[in-house]
Formats: sequence, C-alpha cells, structure tokens
Amino acid sequence: MKKVMHKESGFTPHPVKPRFLTRGAGFTLIEILIVVAIIGLIAALIGPNLMGRFERSKEEITKVQVEMLSSAIQAFMIDMRRYPSSLEELINSTDPQWRGPYLSKRTIPKDPWGRDYQFKCPGDHGPFDLYSLGPDGRLGEKAITNW
Repeated sequence: MKKVMHKESGFTPHPVKPRFLTRGAGFTLIEILIVVAIIGLIAALIGPNLMGRFERSKEEITKVQVEMLSSAIQAFMIDMRRYPSSLEELINSTDPQWRGPYLSKRTIPKDPWGRDYQFKCPGDHGPFDLYSLGPDGRLGEKAITNW
C-alpha cells in the first residue's frame, strides 16, 4: 500500500487502500440473484415469441419459393407448349425447343424443412400442383400449396 503525502506535515500515518479492497466495492449475492432472476423473466417472455416468428418466416420463405417455381413452370410451358413432367426438366433437358435453365441457380431448392417440393402434372387443383408438405411432413392444413 502506498502512503499519501500530506501538505503540512509531509506524510499521513494512515495508508490509503486501493478502491477494490474497501468494503462495498462489489455486488452482494442477493443483488446478483435479483439480476439473474430479471434476465430469466425477460427470456421467458421473449423466447416463445421469437420461436413463433422463426416458424412463420419458414412458411413465408416456402410461399415465395412455391411462387418462384410456379413462375419457372409457366415459362417452361410458354417455351415448350407443355408442362414439365418433373421439376428436373426446369434445369436439364435435351429437347431442342428448351430455352432453360428456368431457375437461376440451376438447382431445385428444398423447402425450409429440408424436403423436396412435390410436383404433380396434371394436377388435381389446376394444370399442375406444386406444394411443400410443411413443418409436419404431411399434406394437410400446414402444407403450403400453389392452389
């Protein structure tokens, strides 16, 4: 510990302690527990909301991809005067009238849940059916379709 010089007498007999050694320089256990509890409450309130938004964003991405694939199928139909027999025909074909690829990345995307898009031509709901099975992997209420 260092000693502080006093102007009149030259030095002080009491040493000056560094601030971190004095009482009251830290947090008590109660204060830390209160802060941890507040952080836990905030996380409990915000966490479920964020997870719901994440799932909704996957559904929005799927809707956009279904529209993109539908547009590519329509462009194929204009060039070839028929619908493709599979989605693979959008990126590969030996037909001389083919002007593709009709997808810019030359790959057929998977849906956000990692599954292939389902394509049926002729479709049950129009000239073709295009859909994702959605988060539960079944053609039901949560499936995302082009009809």
